[in-house]
Amino acid sequence: MKQLLTGNEAAAEAAILAGCRYYYGYPITPQNELINYMSVRMPQVGGTFIQAESEIAAISMVHGSAAAGGRSMTSSSSPGISLKQEGISYLAGSELPCVIINIQRGGPGLGDISASQADYFQAVKGGGHGDYHTIVLAPSSVQEMADLVYDAFDMSDNYRNPVMILGDAQIGQLMEPVEFYKKQKNNLPAKNWSLTGAQGRKRNIIKSFYPVKGELEEFNAHLQKKYKMIEEHEIRYEAINIHEADIILVAYGTSARICKEVVKKSQQFKFKVGMVRPITLWPFPKEIIRRISEKVQCILTVEMSAGQMVEDVRLAVESRCPVHFYGRTGGGVPTSLEVIRKIVEIVPDNKVANTLLKLAEVK
Repeated sequence: MKQLLTGNEAAAEAAILAGCRYYYGYPITPQNELINYMSVRMPQVGGTFIQAESEIAAISMVHGSAAAGGRSMTSSSSPGISLKQEGISYLAGSELPCVIINIQRGGPGLGDISASQADYFQAVKGGGHGDYHTIVLAPSSVQEMADLVYDAFDMSDNYRNPVMILGDAQIGQLMEPVEFYKKQKNNLPAKNWSLTGAQGRKRNIIKSFYPVKGELEEFNAHLQKKYKMIEEHEIRYEAINIHEADIILVAYGTSARICKEVVKKSQQFKFKVGMVRPITLWPFPKEIIRRISEKVQCILTVEMSAGQMVEDVRLAVESRCPVHFYGRTGGGVPTSLEVIRKIVEIVPDNKVANTLLKLAEVK
Protein backbone atom coordinates (compact mmCIF):
# COMPACT_ATOMS: atom_id res chain seq x y z
CA MET A 1 0.00 0.00 0.00
CA LYS A 2 1.33 3.39 -0.96
CA GLN A 3 1.73 6.19 1.57
CA LEU A 4 2.20 9.91 1.03
CA LEU A 5 5.44 10.78 2.82
CA THR A 6 8.31 13.24 2.60
CA GLY A 7 11.69 11.94 1.55
CA ASN A 8 12.91 12.40 5.12
CA GLU A 9 10.06 10.31 6.53
CA ALA A 10 10.48 7.63 3.86
CA ALA A 11 14.18 7.36 4.71
CA ALA A 12 13.40 6.90 8.39
CA GLU A 13 10.76 4.21 7.86
CA ALA A 14 12.97 2.35 5.37
CA ALA A 15 15.79 2.33 7.91
CA ILE A 16 13.50 0.77 10.51
CA LEU A 17 12.32 -1.89 8.05
CA ALA A 18 15.96 -2.62 7.22
CA GLY A 19 16.62 -3.44 10.86
CA CYS A 20 18.10 -0.17 12.09
CA ARG A 21 17.61 -0.03 15.87
CA TYR A 22 20.12 2.67 16.79
CA TYR A 23 19.63 6.24 15.65
CA TYR A 24 21.55 9.27 16.89
CA GLY A 25 21.00 12.77 15.56
CA TYR A 26 21.00 16.48 16.20
CA PRO A 27 18.37 18.84 14.76
CA ILE A 28 19.15 20.86 11.66
CA THR A 29 16.91 22.01 8.81
CA PRO A 30 16.04 20.61 6.24
CA GLN A 31 16.22 17.07 7.69
CA ASN A 32 14.27 17.60 10.91
CA GLU A 33 11.31 15.54 9.67
CA LEU A 34 13.64 12.52 9.73
CA ILE A 35 14.78 12.99 13.31
CA ASN A 36 11.21 13.75 14.43
CA TYR A 37 9.95 10.55 12.76
CA MET A 38 12.68 8.49 14.40
CA SER A 39 11.88 9.92 17.83
CA VAL A 40 8.38 8.45 17.53
CA ARG A 41 9.05 5.20 15.69
CA MET A 42 12.23 3.95 17.37
CA PRO A 43 10.60 3.36 20.79
CA GLN A 44 7.71 1.58 19.05
CA VAL A 45 10.07 -1.03 17.57
CA GLY A 46 12.27 -1.42 20.64
CA GLY A 47 15.05 0.69 19.20
CA THR A 48 17.24 3.40 20.65
CA PHE A 49 16.74 7.05 19.75
CA ILE A 50 19.07 9.68 21.19
CA GLN A 51 19.07 13.37 20.38
CA ALA A 52 22.76 13.91 20.99
CA GLU A 53 24.28 17.10 22.36
CA SER A 54 26.10 17.68 19.07
CA GLU A 55 26.79 16.23 15.66
CA ILE A 56 30.19 15.06 16.90
CA ALA A 57 28.54 13.18 19.76
CA ALA A 58 26.01 11.61 17.38
CA ILE A 59 28.61 10.15 15.01
CA SER A 60 30.63 8.88 17.99
CA MET A 61 27.54 7.08 19.30
CA VAL A 62 27.11 5.48 15.87
CA HIS A 63 30.69 4.23 16.19
CA GLY A 64 29.91 2.58 19.51
CA SER A 65 26.71 0.76 18.54
CA ALA A 66 28.12 -0.24 15.14
CA ALA A 67 31.13 -1.79 16.90
CA ALA A 68 28.71 -3.81 19.03
CA GLY A 69 27.05 -5.15 15.86
CA GLY A 70 23.91 -3.00 15.74
CA ARG A 71 22.52 -1.50 12.57
CA SER A 72 23.12 2.20 13.23
CA MET A 73 22.28 5.46 11.47
CA THR A 74 22.67 9.18 11.80
CA SER A 75 21.45 12.06 9.63
CA SER A 76 22.14 15.73 9.25
CA SER A 77 22.52 18.50 6.69
CA SER A 78 25.64 20.03 5.15
CA PRO A 79 27.34 21.92 8.05
CA GLY A 80 26.27 19.17 10.42
CA ILE A 81 27.87 16.55 8.17
CA SER A 82 31.06 18.64 8.18
CA LEU A 83 31.20 18.24 11.96
CA LYS A 84 30.86 14.47 11.60
CA GLN A 85 33.80 14.08 9.20
CA GLU A 86 36.41 13.01 11.75
CA GLY A 87 34.00 10.38 13.06
CA ILE A 88 33.25 9.13 9.54
CA SER A 89 36.98 8.69 8.92
CA TYR A 90 37.21 6.72 12.18
CA LEU A 91 34.29 4.52 11.08
CA ALA A 92 35.97 3.82 7.74
CA GLY A 93 39.29 3.23 9.48
CA SER A 94 37.65 0.78 11.89
CA GLU A 95 35.68 -0.90 9.06
CA LEU A 96 32.37 -0.32 10.80
CA PRO A 97 29.09 -0.47 8.85
CA CYS A 98 26.57 2.34 9.27
CA VAL A 99 24.33 4.64 7.23
CA ILE A 100 24.75 8.42 7.15
CA ILE A 101 22.11 10.61 5.50
CA ASN A 102 22.97 14.10 4.24
CA ILE A 103 20.01 16.24 3.17
CA GLN A 104 22.09 18.98 1.57
CA ARG A 105 21.44 22.69 2.01
CA GLY A 106 23.08 25.77 0.51
CA GLY A 107 26.56 26.83 1.56
CA PRO A 108 29.35 27.53 2.25
CA GLY A 109 29.14 28.33 5.94
CA LEU A 110 25.70 28.45 7.50
CA GLY A 111 24.27 29.27 4.06
CA ASP A 112 20.52 28.76 3.79
CA ILE A 113 18.03 25.90 3.97
CA SER A 114 17.38 25.59 0.22
CA ALA A 115 18.32 22.56 -1.88
CA SER A 116 21.94 22.23 -2.95
CA GLN A 117 24.38 19.67 -4.34
CA ALA A 118 27.54 21.42 -3.17
CA ASP A 119 28.57 18.58 -0.80
CA TYR A 120 29.53 16.24 -3.64
CA PHE A 121 33.29 16.65 -3.10
CA GLN A 122 32.89 16.14 0.63
CA ALA A 123 30.92 12.94 0.12
CA VAL A 124 32.76 11.18 -2.70
CA LYS A 125 36.32 12.31 -2.05
CA GLY A 126 36.25 11.50 1.66
CA GLY A 127 35.62 14.67 3.67
CA GLY A 128 37.72 13.43 6.57
CA HIS A 129 41.40 12.54 6.75
CA GLY A 130 43.15 9.54 5.23
CA ASP A 131 42.73 7.35 2.16
CA TYR A 132 39.17 6.12 2.53
CA HIS A 133 35.85 6.03 0.71
CA THR A 134 32.25 5.94 1.76
CA ILE A 135 29.79 4.35 -0.64
CA VAL A 136 27.58 7.25 -1.79
CA LEU A 137 24.02 6.75 -3.09
CA ALA A 138 21.97 9.55 -4.66
CA PRO A 139 18.15 9.18 -4.78
CA SER A 140 16.06 11.30 -7.15
CA SER A 141 12.60 10.51 -5.74
CA VAL A 142 10.93 9.67 -2.45
CA GLN A 143 10.45 6.05 -3.57
CA GLU A 144 14.11 5.75 -4.44
CA MET A 145 15.07 7.34 -1.13
CA ALA A 146 13.26 4.51 0.65
CA ASP A 147 14.73 1.82 -1.60
CA LEU A 148 18.30 3.07 -1.34
CA VAL A 149 18.23 3.50 2.43
CA TYR A 150 17.03 -0.09 2.75
CA ASP A 151 19.79 -1.30 0.43
CA ALA A 152 22.41 0.88 2.14
CA PHE A 153 22.28 -1.17 5.33
CA ASP A 154 22.95 -4.39 3.43
CA MET A 155 25.79 -2.78 1.49
CA SER A 156 27.37 -1.37 4.64
CA ASP A 157 27.26 -4.79 6.32
CA ASN A 158 28.54 -6.64 3.24
CA TYR A 159 31.60 -4.42 2.94
CA ARG A 160 31.95 -3.29 6.57
CA ASN A 161 31.96 0.29 5.32
CA PRO A 162 29.96 3.47 5.94
CA VAL A 163 27.34 4.27 3.31
CA MET A 164 26.14 7.83 2.73
CA ILE A 165 22.79 8.78 1.21
CA LEU A 166 23.33 12.12 -0.53
CA GLY A 167 19.97 13.81 -0.86
CA ASP A 168 19.02 17.48 -0.81
CA ALA A 169 16.35 19.73 0.68
CA GLN A 170 14.04 19.19 -2.28
CA ILE A 171 14.19 15.38 -2.08
CA GLY A 172 14.02 15.45 1.72
CA GLN A 173 10.92 17.62 1.99
CA LEU A 174 9.12 16.67 -1.21
CA MET A 175 5.98 14.56 -0.64
CA GLU A 176 5.34 11.68 -3.04
CA PRO A 177 3.59 8.30 -2.87
CA VAL A 178 5.95 5.60 -1.61
CA GLU A 179 5.51 1.87 -1.16
CA PHE A 180 7.60 -0.18 1.24
CA TYR A 181 7.59 -3.41 -0.72
CA LYS A 182 10.69 -4.86 0.94
CA LYS A 183 10.09 -7.00 4.00
CA GLN A 184 10.87 -6.11 7.59
CA LYS A 185 14.29 -7.51 8.53
CA ASN A 186 14.20 -9.21 11.92
CA ASN A 187 16.90 -11.87 11.79
CA LEU A 188 20.08 -10.20 10.60
CA PRO A 189 23.28 -12.12 9.74
CA ALA A 190 25.70 -12.62 12.62
CA LYS A 191 28.69 -10.29 12.83
CA ASN A 192 31.50 -12.45 14.11
CA TRP A 193 33.84 -9.47 14.26
CA SER A 194 31.67 -7.35 16.60
CA LEU A 195 32.32 -6.55 20.25
CA THR A 196 29.71 -8.58 22.11
CA GLY A 197 31.83 -9.88 24.98
CA ALA A 198 34.56 -12.50 24.53
CA GLN A 199 32.72 -15.42 26.11
CA GLY A 200 33.87 -18.74 24.74
CA ARG A 201 35.77 -17.17 21.86
CA LYS A 202 38.92 -15.24 21.10
CA ARG A 203 38.49 -11.53 21.75
CA ASN A 204 37.74 -9.19 18.86
CA ILE A 205 39.60 -5.91 18.39
CA ILE A 206 38.19 -2.93 16.53
CA LYS A 207 40.59 -0.05 16.01
CA SER A 208 41.93 2.48 13.53
CA PHE A 209 45.26 3.04 15.27
CA TYR A 210 48.35 1.27 13.89
CA PRO A 211 51.46 2.64 15.61
CA VAL A 212 53.89 -0.11 14.53
CA LYS A 213 55.84 0.80 11.40
CA GLY A 214 54.39 -0.87 8.30
CA GLU A 215 51.11 -1.96 9.88
CA LEU A 216 49.12 1.04 8.69
CA GLU A 217 50.39 0.68 5.13
CA GLU A 218 49.37 -2.95 5.16
CA PHE A 219 45.92 -2.04 6.46
CA ASN A 220 45.52 0.65 3.79
CA ALA A 221 46.40 -1.90 1.12
CA HIS A 222 43.58 -4.05 2.48
CA LEU A 223 41.17 -1.09 2.29
CA GLN A 224 42.14 -0.30 -1.30
CA LYS A 225 41.53 -3.92 -2.27
CA LYS A 226 38.06 -3.68 -0.73
CA TYR A 227 37.32 -0.41 -2.53
CA LYS A 228 38.33 -1.97 -5.83
CA MET A 229 35.87 -4.80 -5.16
CA ILE A 230 33.11 -2.26 -4.47
CA GLU A 231 33.90 -0.51 -7.75
CA GLU A 232 33.62 -3.82 -9.59
CA HIS A 233 30.27 -4.86 -8.11
CA GLU A 234 28.23 -1.88 -6.90
CA ILE A 235 28.04 0.73 -9.66
CA ARG A 236 24.46 1.85 -10.32
CA TYR A 237 23.10 4.30 -12.86
CA GLU A 238 20.06 5.04 -15.02
CA ALA A 239 20.55 5.55 -18.75
CA ILE A 240 17.87 7.18 -20.93
CA ASN A 241 17.97 7.42 -24.73
CA ILE A 242 21.75 7.06 -24.80
CA HIS A 243 21.92 5.13 -28.10
CA GLU A 244 20.14 7.76 -30.21
CA ALA A 245 21.30 10.95 -28.52
CA ASP A 246 23.31 13.80 -30.03
CA ILE A 247 24.04 15.26 -26.60
CA ILE A 248 24.05 13.58 -23.20
CA LEU A 249 23.03 15.21 -19.94
CA VAL A 250 24.66 13.92 -16.76
CA ALA A 251 22.83 14.79 -13.55
CA TYR A 252 21.82 13.24 -10.22
CA GLY A 253 19.19 13.84 -7.56
CA THR A 254 16.93 16.85 -8.06
CA SER A 255 18.91 18.04 -11.09
CA ALA A 256 18.19 14.71 -12.79
CA ARG A 257 14.44 15.20 -12.36
CA ILE A 258 14.73 18.45 -14.31
CA CYS A 259 16.94 16.94 -17.00
CA LYS A 260 14.44 14.12 -17.55
CA GLU A 261 11.93 16.75 -18.63
CA VAL A 262 14.40 18.07 -21.20
CA VAL A 263 14.97 14.53 -22.54
CA LYS A 264 11.23 13.98 -22.79
CA LYS A 265 10.68 17.21 -24.72
CA SER A 266 13.48 16.41 -27.15
CA GLN A 267 11.71 13.26 -28.37
CA GLN A 268 9.54 15.49 -30.60
CA PHE A 269 12.52 16.73 -32.62
CA LYS A 270 15.32 15.33 -34.76
CA PHE A 271 17.95 16.61 -32.33
CA LYS A 272 17.94 14.04 -29.53
CA VAL A 273 18.96 14.47 -25.93
CA GLY A 274 19.85 11.52 -23.69
CA MET A 275 20.81 11.27 -20.06
CA VAL A 276 22.93 9.33 -17.61
CA ARG A 277 21.87 9.57 -13.98
CA PRO A 278 24.52 8.29 -11.56
CA ILE A 279 22.87 6.52 -8.62
CA THR A 280 26.18 5.59 -7.03
CA LEU A 281 28.26 8.75 -6.86
CA TRP A 282 31.01 6.60 -5.41
CA PRO A 283 31.77 4.30 -7.05
CA PHE A 284 31.16 6.59 -10.02
CA PRO A 285 29.77 5.07 -13.27
CA LYS A 286 32.73 6.22 -15.32
CA GLU A 287 32.75 3.33 -17.80
CA ILE A 288 29.28 4.05 -19.25
CA ILE A 289 30.16 7.74 -19.57
CA ARG A 290 33.45 6.85 -21.26
CA ARG A 291 31.66 4.65 -23.82
CA ILE A 292 29.02 7.28 -24.51
CA SER A 293 31.64 10.00 -25.00
CA GLU A 294 32.91 8.17 -28.10
CA LYS A 295 29.54 8.51 -29.88
CA VAL A 296 27.99 11.89 -29.01
CA GLN A 297 28.64 15.50 -29.98
CA CYS A 298 29.11 16.61 -26.39
CA ILE A 299 28.12 16.06 -22.75
CA LEU A 300 26.44 18.59 -20.50
CA THR A 301 26.66 18.12 -16.74
CA VAL A 302 23.91 19.83 -14.71
CA GLU A 303 24.33 20.38 -10.98
CA MET A 304 23.13 22.55 -8.12
CA SER A 305 26.70 23.63 -7.43
CA ALA A 306 29.52 25.61 -8.99
CA GLY A 307 30.73 22.41 -10.66
CA GLN A 308 31.84 19.33 -8.73
CA MET A 309 30.59 16.11 -10.32
CA VAL A 310 31.62 17.59 -13.69
CA GLU A 311 35.23 16.89 -12.71
CA ASP A 312 34.52 13.16 -12.47
CA VAL A 313 32.67 13.32 -15.79
CA ARG A 314 35.69 14.95 -17.44
CA LEU A 315 38.01 12.32 -15.95
CA ALA A 316 35.78 9.59 -17.39
CA VAL A 317 35.56 11.23 -20.83
CA GLU A 318 39.32 11.81 -21.14
CA SER A 319 38.85 14.48 -23.83
CA ARG A 320 36.96 12.16 -26.21
CA CYS A 321 34.28 14.85 -26.58
CA PRO A 322 33.63 18.31 -25.12
CA VAL A 323 32.19 18.37 -21.60
CA HIS A 324 30.14 21.43 -20.66
CA PHE A 325 28.64 22.50 -17.36
CA TYR A 326 25.55 24.31 -16.17
CA GLY A 327 24.97 24.93 -12.49
CA ARG A 328 23.08 26.99 -9.95
CA THR A 329 24.54 27.76 -6.53
CA GLY A 330 23.41 28.85 -3.09
CA GLY A 331 20.05 27.07 -3.20
CA GLY A 332 19.26 27.91 -6.83
CA VAL A 333 17.49 25.12 -8.71
CA PRO A 334 17.93 24.87 -12.52
CA THR A 335 14.83 24.84 -14.70
CA SER A 336 14.34 22.80 -17.85
CA LEU A 337 14.24 26.06 -19.85
CA GLU A 338 17.65 27.06 -18.48
CA VAL A 339 19.11 23.70 -19.43
CA ILE A 340 17.68 23.95 -22.96
CA ARG A 341 19.13 27.45 -23.35
CA LYS A 342 22.51 26.10 -22.30
CA ILE A 343 22.24 23.38 -24.95
CA VAL A 344 21.44 26.06 -27.56
CA GLU A 345 24.53 27.97 -26.44
CA ILE A 346 26.92 25.04 -26.83
CA VAL A 347 25.53 23.55 -30.08
CA PRO A 348 27.03 25.56 -32.98
CA ASP A 349 24.60 24.40 -35.70
CA ASN A 350 22.02 27.16 -36.36
CA LYS A 351 19.39 24.68 -37.58
CA VAL A 352 19.79 22.66 -34.40
CA ALA A 353 19.65 25.83 -32.31
CA ASN A 354 16.37 26.84 -33.94
CA THR A 355 14.96 23.37 -33.24
CA LEU A 356 16.00 23.65 -29.60
CA LEU A 357 14.46 27.07 -29.26
CA LYS A 358 11.20 25.55 -30.38
CA LEU A 359 11.82 22.82 -27.83
CA ALA A 360 12.19 25.46 -25.12
CA GLU A 361 8.74 26.79 -25.94
CA VAL A 362 7.06 23.44 -25.45
CA LYS A 363 5.14 23.48 -22.18
